[in-house]
Amino acid sequence: MAKVPSAVVAASGLVGGYGVARWTRQRPLGGVVLAVAGAAAARQWRQQTGGVSAGVLSAAYVAAFAGSHPLARKVGAWPAVFGVAGAVGLASWVVADRRRGGE
Repeated sequence: MAKVPSAVVAASGLVGGYGVARWTRQRPLGGVVLAVAGAAAARQWRQQTGGVSAGVLSAAYVAAFAGSHPLARKVGAWPAVFGVAGAVGLASWVVADRRRGGE
């Protein structure tokens, strides 16, 4: 079975974490989804690119989560979440997944 690209894992964690928190009305449960996906993506980033790049991408993941909150006040919750998820997914693809050729 093919491995899911880290870009998909990271973007899905941001979108899924928000979706779970919103639909269940349990913010901690959304935080669990966010954290599990972030840890899985970080593990892939470290394996694919090493510690420094993994650290930078992990910081981008956390910054995207934090940045989605003030952005949501300007553009709405879902557009903010999709925007930051897309940005993290793109960064992950450029730094980690692009070289792997779909592995």
